Amino acid sequence: MKLEKLLKEVEYEFIQGSLGQNVNQIDYDSRNVTKDSLFVCIKGSRVDGHQFIDQVIERGAKTIVIEDDVQYRKGITYIKVKDARLALALLSCAFFDHPSRKLTVIGLTGTKGKTTTTYMVQSILERAGKKVGIIGTIGSMINGKLRPTKNTTPESFELQRLMKEMVDNGCEYCVMEVSSQGLMLNRVAGIQFDYGVFTNISPDHIGPNEHTSFEHYMSCKKRLFQMCEVGIFNKDDVHYLEMIKDVKCQIKTFSIHNDSDFKARNIELYHRLGELGVAFDVEGMLNSSFEVNIPGEFSVYNSLVAIMICHFLKIENAHIQNALKQVRVKGRVEIVPYSKEFTVLIDYAHNALSFQNILETIAAYHPHRILCVYGAGGKRAKSRRVEVGKIVASMNAYSILTADNPRGEKVVDICHDIVEGLDEHKGEYIIIEDRKKAIHYALDHATKGDVILCLGKGHEDYMIYDDKTTVHFSEKEIIEQYRNHN
Repeated sequence: MKLEKLLKEVEYEFIQGSLGQNVNQIDYDSRNVTKDSLFVCIKGSRVDGHQFIDQVIERGAKTIVIEDDVQYRKGITYIKVKDARLALALLSCAFFDHPSRKLTVIGLTGTKGKTTTTYMVQSILERAGKKVGIIGTIGSMINGKLRPTKNTTPESFELQRLMKEMVDNGCEYCVMEVSSQGLMLNRVAGIQFDYGVFTNISPDHIGPNEHTSFEHYMSCKKRLFQMCEVGIFNKDDVHYLEMIKDVKCQIKTFSIHNDSDFKARNIELYHRLGELGVAFDVEGMLNSSFEVNIPGEFSVYNSLVAIMICHFLKIENAHIQNALKQVRVKGRVEIVPYSKEFTVLIDYAHNALSFQNILETIAAYHPHRILCVYGAGGKRAKSRRVEVGKIVASMNAYSILTADNPRGEKVVDICHDIVEGLDEHKGEYIIIEDRKKAIHYALDHATKGDVILCLGKGHEDYMIYDDKTTVHFSEKEIIEQYRNHN
């Protein structure tokens, strides 16, 4: 593509060279540069792309996008911008011919619920015969093919490439998680969002390399609602009024406790034949009844978002109802069918807050017992392990302590750190270092009405034993193989 065409929507200063030259590739990683590449000098937290200009020129780059003044070399085109990340995003949009303008793009932002809701929307749309692409925490999925991604919201060039692939594969919709980092770092700049969703917000990702404060975290989330046509907001969240302040989009709301466009009523938790779920009615812009086979009140919130989006997209209500009944989200409160006597769930919970949330959710169903299979990551703070132990013991769950990415630490040592927390509330436990054997132990000892929670691994299909040893490990596969064997 001609450089001049790529720069059409970018604010820039032309330093020297030619705007008529061809660009074969856009790069921000010097290791990927080839002949006739355009290289964007990104300033990262550890590395500054300006340091690699001589190297990328030797590799064949003919165009350099800079923020700072540099030593200019003959025969090279230099474009100066105020924000290289913003420029990278807009250049990438143009390079792939603005794929978001050819898709219905749905972006979800919030502290919790993004992944589950994304998959709910996908399930409903596919039930209605639509082709859908997904981008998020678990990876990207195009027409059912899942592949890993480095970030929840990938860097802008990868993001645009994925969207172009969706268009080329006949997708009509792109449903994506939009992280606060993705918004802060302009990864989603230039995307035409049809719908933006605010699920909820609580303090998270606050630190020296992320957000300086909760206020900054929230302000980054709000950027999505300057970029979308319709904003869908959780009216029950305590920060709702702040989130809708000064937005440019049309506002639609959902709730359980407040009057809104889509309100859930008559919520009923059900526990039957090894399944946990929730049934509820919706009133407002739609009046109907729904069931979802994912436990907890938070599933109602997630379902409301999916219902709203698909209703606005004119999907038949029967498709919405049928899809929600059968939806499964990989590693997110995922029920793995095993027995009609007891329930088996796997979940990605890996800190004290997420442990507490899921344990409280399951306790609301009044199970006979909760059996918790879990560990803690190696090379992480001991205090986090103690805290998790305290939470599990305080909820009267039985702990089956085991490995969870030990990263070179002895599993038994990690477990003993957790036991310190368990002992504070006289928690009952057993240590079984081999996680496969620990899962088998739970399955062998579960009785009628029990719930087994396998926590920490979720969608992960590997175990990290030390810095150099990663092996395949899928809890879902282990449970299914044991079920079939028995």
